[in-house]
Amino acid sequence: MIRVLLNDGLDKKAIANLAEKGFEAVNQHIADEDLGEALKDYDALVVRSATKVREDIIRKAKDGQRLKLIIRGGVGVDNIDVKTAIQLGIDVKNTPGASSAAVAELTLGHMFAVSRFIAASNVTMREGKWEKKKYKGIELSGKTLGLIGAGRIAKQVAIRVKALGMNVIYTDILGEKEDFKEYKYLPLNELLKEADFVSLHIPYDKTKGAVIGEEEISLMKDGAYLINCARGGVVDEEALLEALNTGKIAGAGIDVYKEEPSANLELIKHPNVSVTPHIGASTKEAQERIGAEVVSILEKYFK
Repeated sequence: MIRVLLNDGLDKKAIANLAEKGFEAVNQHIADEDLGEALKDYDALVVRSATKVREDIIRKAKDGQRLKLIIRGGVGVDNIDVKTAIQLGIDVKNTPGASSAAVAELTLGHMFAVSRFIAASNVTMREGKWEKKKYKGIELSGKTLGLIGAGRIAKQVAIRVKALGMNVIYTDILGEKEDFKEYKYLPLNELLKEADFVSLHIPYDKTKGAVIGEEEISLMKDGAYLINCARGGVVDEEALLEALNTGKIAGAGIDVYKEEPSANLELIKHPNVSVTPHIGASTKEAQERIGAEVVSILEKYFK
């Protein structure tokens, strides 16, 4: 029987489906220090974002000569040492389309939250304050959204904001993209100068570090907004905080952080910031789609 470790959990329907298809699915979280040894007894590992599948874990698991597949239930695979896994003959797959709508909707939610002070006024109202005159926001209609990265999630964001009357521009490491031809492509520096809102949809590359730092922020419009529902680390948090304090950046919507859970309380508690605890894919529908896609990957791979 094929044994699968669901180290960060999985949708209940998917777990039941795996059992029906003859898999032994173990829904248990094993700590990093014990994970490599434990994986010697499994054919596949499924993780979300909590588990960091480091080189040492993969090498120890490979000693058991059993682990063949690692699946990331989500879009990116930056929490997996893909290079080491492939070198050792272990395949790595993900579920790129399953959570696109969920992350896109959260991105839009943060845009509304910071542009209309929904996050800040929610807090002050609960404190018994009525600060109506303080919260004069802006409308999204007629504004320009700059997308950094032109993948599945960015496409879903573009479709939604276009319906709101926004203009969409984008940049991508691969250049202009055929499925984005209705939107204007610009190099990053030019995009930053034109956009009223900048939203990131790229993986974190530890060799490159932050894509948005002090220099990039200096190119942005005064009073622009920054949204990051992609990955922690792609935005320099210190540079963003400084820009928020000076007013260079009017507001920021953040779902992901350099360290999670984040201890950057000055950023989290900033009155012009809307924050969520990495919940981009945390919808009932997305979890069901992720689970179904994981089951499909395992079935095709092993059956």
